Amino acid sequence: MHPQQLPTVTVDELPAGAVLLDVREDEEWRAGHIAGAVHVPMNELPNRLAYDGAPITADTPVVVVCKMGGRSAHVAAWLLHNGFKAMNLDGGMLAWATAHRPMVSESAQVPYVA
Repeated sequence: MHPQQLPTVTVDELPAGAVLLDVREDEEWRAGHIAGAVHVPMNELPNRLAYDGAPITADTPVVVVCKMGGRSAHVAAWLLHNGFKAMNLDGGMLAWATAHRPMVSESAQVPYVA
């Protein structure tokens, strides 16, 4: 799949009812993430889908997010290839933060994009 064929949404275009799938590493997640997002690091997703009962289903739209949009684009393409309704969040968490959207952290620190 070519990057220009990958479904992409902006922070302002998130579809209602979509699952936000954050594929960043644990340290990035702990620093700051979107409240309500599902966290599955990129390299763990195939196993989670195959063995652990996936946090997503083929019937639910999934918006994949990482720091800038590169990793999430790969994951969204892989999900699409495997029958999921996936799209990439354009600009990732950096776009989210730039739009002053709320974030939460897993520490006592103010949330930030790591």
